[in-house]
Amino acid sequence: MTRYSRITGTGSFLPPQCLTNADLVAQLAKDGVETSDEWIVERTGIRARHFADAGMFSSDLGFEAAKKALASAGRRPEDIDLIIVATSTPDMVFPSTACILQHKLAQIDAAAAGIAGAPAFDVQAVCSGFIYALTVADAMIRAGSAKRALVIGAEVFSRLLDFKDRTTCVLFGDGAGAVVLEASETPGILASDIHADGKHVGMLCVPGHVQNGHILGDPLLKMDGQAVFKLAVGLLEGAARAALQKANLQDSDIDWLIPHQANIRIIQSTAKKLKLPMEKVVLTVHHHGNTSAASIPLALDVGVRSGQIKPEQTLMLEGVGGGFTWGAVLLKL
Repeated sequence: MTRYSRITGTGSFLPPQCLTNADLVAQLAKDGVETSDEWIVERTGIRARHFADAGMFSSDLGFEAAKKALASAGRRPEDIDLIIVATSTPDMVFPSTACILQHKLAQIDAAAAGIAGAPAFDVQAVCSGFIYALTVADAMIRAGSAKRALVIGAEVFSRLLDFKDRTTCVLFGDGAGAVVLEASETPGILASDIHADGKHVGMLCVPGHVQNGHILGDPLLKMDGQAVFKLAVGLLEGAARAALQKANLQDSDIDWLIPHQANIRIIQSTAKKLKLPMEKVVLTVHHHGNTSAASIPLALDVGVRSGQIKPEQTLMLEGVGGGFTWGAVLLKL
């Protein structure tokens, strides 16, 4: 019997602190950086974003999202035998955020301690991270290495921002999204397609690292916005079409497009290339900004809980991020 994997639960979490464009504009003005709500909305579609407090880390956000995904799936921590966290903002250099999150789940109660021993690791593919993590989890379940996985995207990107650079600091926010992926006799994940090309490393990066207790290089985000836009639209279309081809489906078979929530213009351009009306696109960029690896599972959970997304509908998930990395996952919920 062929073994498949299927999403059985979704969850998400946003830190309580919400900054509207007006809030951010006022904050930037104190440092002599000029921008406006109109400028931000026109270029990005973003109207607000959430920032984590100083003592809140990616594992904390992921923990809250994971609990909601488990509840949605009717599962408990001890039912999980694989944890993958997609993040570019880990709690620490090592151990992985996944291991830290696993320990937090194990402390829920005595039974939850049963999650200890399950493999747990991080995936670092920036904004494509959740697509990569979901593809890896699907492969492990199909191979029989796991039965039930927690796949989480969690980020505190606010800590990487240069608040003197108005072209980047207005774009990003913090948050987490999670899914429970389970072995199934019927197809859930229909096809995936992931890629990377390291020649574009300098286009979107945080060029700093730790050495001998000091930060070397620049620990703040750098991005060539125009170059990213031009590259992203083509890469996203290519990955989506490759996934459709692998599943023997057409553009018209897609019920919902759930893209990485980076910029409304990129999302609109990608939808147009796939011949999808914006009414078939799940959008959260207006209220969340770009939450990197968290953006796709966040948007998925919003779509499910709002009732937009129905069981058995066909979803196209796609993302592109620094590296450059990109990919798509086609699935039935």
